[in-house]
Amino acid sequence: MDNEKKTSLASRIPPKVWLLISFATAIVVWYILSILPATDRGFPNVVVTTQGLLTMIERGVFWTDLSSSLISVFAGYALGFVIALPVAILMAWYMPVRNILEPWIQFIRNIPPLAYVPLIVICAGVGRRPQIIVITIACFLIMCVTIYQGVINVDETLIKAARVLGATDRDIFVRVIAPATLPFILTAVRLGASVALTTLIAAESTGAQAGLGMRIRSLNNTFESAPMLAYVIIIGIIGITMETVIKYLERKLTGWQEKREI
Repeated sequence: MDNEKKTSLASRIPPKVWLLISFATAIVVWYILSILPATDRGFPNVVVTTQGLLTMIERGVFWTDLSSSLISVFAGYALGFVIALPVAILMAWYMPVRNILEPWIQFIRNIPPLAYVPLIVICAGVGRRPQIIVITIACFLIMCVTIYQGVINVDETLIKAARVLGATDRDIFVRVIAPATLPFILTAVRLGASVALTTLIAAESTGAQAGLGMRIRSLNNTFESAPMLAYVIIIGIIGITMETVIKYLERKLTGWQEKREI
C-alpha cells in the first residue's frame, strides 16, 4: 500500500517539475565538484565556465568551431543512414548478401574509430573529408546492425500470409516489412546521432583547423579547463537537442505502437 501511495504521488508531479529537480541536482553536484580539492581544477563552477565560453566567443573561434562540427556531424550522420538502410534490408532479405557482409560489419564494429583514423587520413588527406568519412563509418555500423535486426525479426507468419494472398516482394516490403521495422529504424536513427557525437573527438583528430573536438584537445594542451568544460557541455546540448527531435518524430510516426508505462 505504501509503495502504491509513493507511486501515485510521484506520478502526480508534472514532467517539467522533474526536469527542474534533475537540473537543480546537477547544479548542486557541479558546485560540489568545483569546491572539492580533488576535482576543482577540472570542474570550475558555473560562473567560471560561462566566462570561459565567453572568452572563446571573444577570441572569435566559438562559432567557427560550432559550425564546423555541426557540418561534419550531420554530413557523416546522413551519409551513414543513407548507406545503412539499403544495406541492412538487403542483408536481412537475401542470405548471400548477409553471409558476405555481416562478418565484416561485425568485425569493423568492434574496432574503435580512433584506431583507423590515421589510415583514413593517409587515404583522404586532412580536413573535413576524413572527418565525415570517420563519422559515416561509425554511424553506418550501428544503424545497419539495428535496422538489420528489425527486419530479420519481423514475424514470419505475416510474410507467409502475405505471400499466400498473392503479395509480391514489393508489396511485402511496403505493407509488412516497412511498418514493422519503423520503430527499429527510429532507434537506429537515435543511436546513430549519439555515435556521431561520440565519434566527433576522434574524427577531428585528423588535422582539423576548427571544431569542438579539435578545440577541446587544444585547450587540454594549455590546461584551460573552463572553456574546455563549456565545449563539452555544448556537445551534450547538441546531443539532447537531436534526441528531442528524434523522440518527437518517433511519437508522430509510431503512435500506434503500444509501450509499457511505468
